[in-house]
This record gives sequence, structure tokens and C-alpha cells, in this order.
Amino acid sequence: MEAIVYEEFGGPDVLRPAQVEDVHAGPGQIRVEVRAAGVNPVDHKIRNGWMEAAFPTRLPATPGSEFAGVVDETGRGVTEFAVGDEVLGRSTTGAYAAYVLADVGAVAPKPEALGWPEAAALPVATATAARVLDELAVAAGETLLVHGASGAVGSAAVQLAAARGATVVGTASPANHDYLRVLGAVPVAYGEGLVDRVREAAPQGVAAVFDVAGKGALADSVELRGGTDRITTIADPDAAHHGVAFSAGGGSLPDEGRRLAEYAEAAAVGGLRIPVERTFPLREAARAQELSEAGHVRGKLVLLPGER
Repeated sequence: MEAIVYEEFGGPDVLRPAQVEDVHAGPGQIRVEVRAAGVNPVDHKIRNGWMEAAFPTRLPATPGSEFAGVVDETGRGVTEFAVGDEVLGRSTTGAYAAYVLADVGAVAPKPEALGWPEAAALPVATATAARVLDELAVAAGETLLVHGASGAVGSAAVQLAAARGATVVGTASPANHDYLRVLGAVPVAYGEGLVDRVREAAPQGVAAVFDVAGKGALADSVELRGGTDRITTIADPDAAHHGVAFSAGGGSLPDEGRRLAEYAEAAAVGGLRIPVERTFPLREAARAQELSEAGHVRGKLVLLPGER
């Protein structure tokens, strides 16, 4: 089958299209013909070899984890899905490929009204945001500060926290401030003077901080919190230096499939927005990762294996 592979760690130039061995569903798994695959910042971090402690990589490897597509094979014991079902989820094999394998617990039905790219944009962003909000125990009436609020995970975090009844302050470039207001956040610009701007936006104080951006905001976050508790980053390698929790994820959430089904239904009717900024044919995965690594992407970049 067609897939994107890399045989050594390095920049986007190590990615190349290749023919690899077909995958087949084992017990409790489904095989899915991929119609769309999401590109996430963690993909280029793994490709560079920066995440070996959290995500050991056996080379050659195929990047990616989130997908949307059509079930074309079911493993022993699978009753939740059948061949022909349209689904989205997180895979156990690289998602930059024609086919993926997935455990049924990490998969949800795709609503008919939800497009393929939009479906593929949901699994990682929503699972990551939900996981960290749970870790931070964000509750109604509290104020959450989200760094990097206009990206895919940040956008999901803003909306899921607001749904819990929290007030959300989100950092982003000024060009993304109107977008954050639409999502339900109070926008502030990042950079010098951030502490004063957040205090002006949230005079009641900040109960918790979720750093998605990983661009040096942890010291300011500790000052705003008055300590290191209830601050989590998924992107800043200096977390330990600041005494802040780093959430690498990698495991499945409890009820991941059920939660994803709820998010997909909400997205299908416009109740949850993870915008797709741009799509690429599968063979242009290197270009997609290059843009992802450069930052400043609003929403998601998505690969389309069937597009030429």
C-alpha cells in the first residue's frame, strides 16, 4: 500500500512516498481506508527524534495518528463497526497511509454532514484538549488561560472549557483575535507585557494555565498563578526547569470513542469548530509538516491520500 515513510530522524526532507506492506485487522481492531489524515505538531517532533522518551520510534516509520475513512476489514470480536462504515479516530499505525489499523475503542462513527478533512481534524485536538482539561480539573466559574489558543488543540480547549462553564483567556497573534472571540475566548497578544495584559483581561485571576504553544510563556504563567500548580504544557521542553507539568499523552482516554462521537456530532452541526486551514495530497506530506513546524497555523493541516 502507499504510505509516507522516513528511515532516519531529521527535517521534512527525510519524508518520502513508498510502497509498504499491507496491514490487516487483529482482534478488536478495524482496518480503515483513509480518506483524510490530520497533521499535528507532534508529528514533526517525533520525526526529528525529539520525542523518543515519550514516543519511541522504530525506523522506518510512517507518521501520523488521526484519520477519517471507510472501514474495509474487521478483526475477530468486532461488533461495533462493519465494512462500509464511515469513521474517524486515532490509529495504532501511521496515518499518512492508504490504510490504517485502529482499536475500536478509539474510533467513532462519522456523521454524514461532516466532511472528510473536518472529521480528520477532530481526534487528536479534542482528545488532547479534553485530557489536559481533566488533568487541570477545570470547572465552572474558573478562569483558564490558554497559550496558543488559535491552533487546533487551543481552539478545542477554548470551546471545551467554555462548555464546562469556565471563562477562557487565550493568547494569539492580533490577526487571530476576532476568531478567538467567535470561539468564546477573551483574546490577548502574546509577547512582552503578557502578564499585565492577562491581569487586565482577567482581574479575578487565573485558576489554571494550558500551554499549547510552547514559546516561552511558562515563567509568566507561574507569575500569574502565583505558583506552579495547575499549569500544564504539551509543548515547552523547559517545563521541568519551571517546575511545571508536561503532559505527553499517548494513551487512550477513558470512553475515548464515546467522547469523539459526541464531538463529531457537535462539529457536524457547527457546535464545535476545528477549522481546516489547508489540505494536501499525501505525496506532499513533507510540505505539510514544514508548514506545521513553522507555526502560526490556525486550525489544521490535512492530507488527502486519494488526491493527486
